[in-house]
Amino acid sequence: MLARSISLIEHGELAAGVVSKALAPHLGRAHVLGITGAPGAGKSTLVHAMLGELLSRGQRIAVVAVDPSSPISGGAVLGDRVRMGEHGAHANVFIRSLATRGHLGGLSQSTEEIVDVMDAAGFDTIIIETVGAGQSEVEIMRVADTRLVACAPGMGDNVQAIKAGILEIADLLVVTKSDLPGANATARDLKDMLHLRSAQAAATWTVPVLQSCATTAAGVVELLDSIAQHAKVVGHGRRLMARRPPKAAVALDSTALVMHLASVDPFAQSLGIRCIEAGKGTATVILTLQEQHLNFNGTCHGGLVFALADSAFGLASNSYGKVAAGIDAHVTYQQAARLGDCLLARATEVSRSRKLAVYRVDVTRADGAVISSFTGTVYITGVDIAAAAAHAAQETM
Repeated sequence: MLARSISLIEHGELAAGVVSKALAPHLGRAHVLGITGAPGAGKSTLVHAMLGELLSRGQRIAVVAVDPSSPISGGAVLGDRVRMGEHGAHANVFIRSLATRGHLGGLSQSTEEIVDVMDAAGFDTIIIETVGAGQSEVEIMRVADTRLVACAPGMGDNVQAIKAGILEIADLLVVTKSDLPGANATARDLKDMLHLRSAQAAATWTVPVLQSCATTAAGVVELLDSIAQHAKVVGHGRRLMARRPPKAAVALDSTALVMHLASVDPFAQSLGIRCIEAGKGTATVILTLQEQHLNFNGTCHGGLVFALADSAFGLASNSYGKVAAGIDAHVTYQQAARLGDCLLARATEVSRSRKLAVYRVDVTRADGAVISSFTGTVYITGVDIAAAAAHAAQETM
């Protein structure tokens, strides 16, 4: 039943909504551990070693292993679970492999909903292993209670290259394959990098830098003890907190601001894009495809899909009242849209720091079919939007 429920959600079946609604009262009991890191860092082998120790502690564990999809064939090997095979048949272990299917951010589009299913099923710990991640694949930050970043020895200057990315979201840093040369040097580099994190981030939790060798289980007990300590600090269900509706006054201010920004955007209006929902860090825009939106093949122009996603991205990122400037964007296209289709672009905030914020935008048809996925990063200038608008108006006079 667990496997079938996950399949309903992963394939976007109509019954998935019924399943998700039924599960809502039973969420927030499991501790969700996200494990990310560069390709080849040894994430799957580390998960295997952790499973053995967690089982010895009497826990029930579910694993979501996300593998990349081929940009050529669209297929995925789903091979991460091969390294976990020894524990896969245990009655207290459930492993599910997912393909990204072009979704950006290190997870699949349905990962969070599948975690909900496992949470409601009564597992004590849910481990999410992301795809081999780079600097901007930080979506795990939104889903996991505890974020562990695995780093292989010999990274050297690469620590500096990615310090503004996934290393900054870590609650724990672990140097894997600690039996190899360079492990101690990598640990020192990571400890030096931690000094660059804000004092506010270290106020409630000091990020440890640990070492482990999954093939011999060295350091795994200490790693799981640190994870348990972090769970006591942050609790369970961090992903659920983001779903709670904001306080009425805050929601009204943010909604009014976003709706105003949408109403004074001549480019979006010229395309027929309308904002229908908004709040702090979120926005949903809608567009019904007309003749002028089609390309020479008679399907929706890719540029229009990008413009729709970008409109939601811009509105959500500016909902805090400070000017947010887009500095990076990635888009994938899953399928074509056609004349008369109603497209919705929903932007949600993935992460936010003092200067940077990352947003995910899902472009879907009214029937729920995914048309495109978009991930964007903004630089938060600190300039009040009202002041910027007044200055722009003065310049045009």
